[in-house]
Amino acid sequence: MHFSADALLFDSDETLVHSVRTVIPAWTRWVESYGLTPEDVVRVGFHGRPAAAIVGDLLPAGQVPEALRRLEDAEVAAAGGVTPVSGAMALLASLPSDRWAVVTSGTRRVAMARLTQAGISPECLIAVEDAPEHKPHPAPFLVAAERLGVDPARCIVVEDAPVGLEAARAAGMATIALTTTHPEEELKADAVAADLTAVSVRITEAGALEVVVG
Repeated sequence: MHFSADALLFDSDETLVHSVRTVIPAWTRWVESYGLTPEDVVRVGFHGRPAAAIVGDLLPAGQVPEALRRLEDAEVAAAGGVTPVSGAMALLASLPSDRWAVVTSGTRRVAMARLTQAGISPECLIAVEDAPEHKPHPAPFLVAAERLGVDPARCIVVEDAPVGLEAARAAGMATIALTTTHPEEELKADAVAADLTAVSVRITEAGALEVVVG
């Protein structure tokens, strides 16, 4: 499948970097310290949601600020095991630095710890602190388009989570889904790929990004 665009917007976890292997142990220890279980986290919904929303669903409001601080510290400490998703480094290297952004539901501190460990240095990073609403609301992607100076309709979002794809559609953006965390049947997108080795970009003479999936 072929697309024409002016910018690519990438989710971070399991789209650009493999972080689940570090997230699960950190979250498991955090959950157990509050007398909860991993099943409690699954029950309230985990992937693609900001930590503040998850913790707010699990704990009384008075405990949330301290709990979030402890959880963020644990996630940053665990970032040493993060690696790039296959094809990520080659794809990013083919893009001008001002034509792509990372849009994550994580905090800036956690996102940068993981991306830096993987060798990825975005000029534009939209973290949970940077948008008034979070996915599945379109705001994070719209903020990214604005920061890059690009028409939202000329952006392609690369995501692995249904909530992220929903946010991209609401922003009026084309979508490429990766099956790194969800099966293809759960991913409503314009194109689906196993990882970023299936995605390539060529810059046309007019300066547009010609994106090919497959």
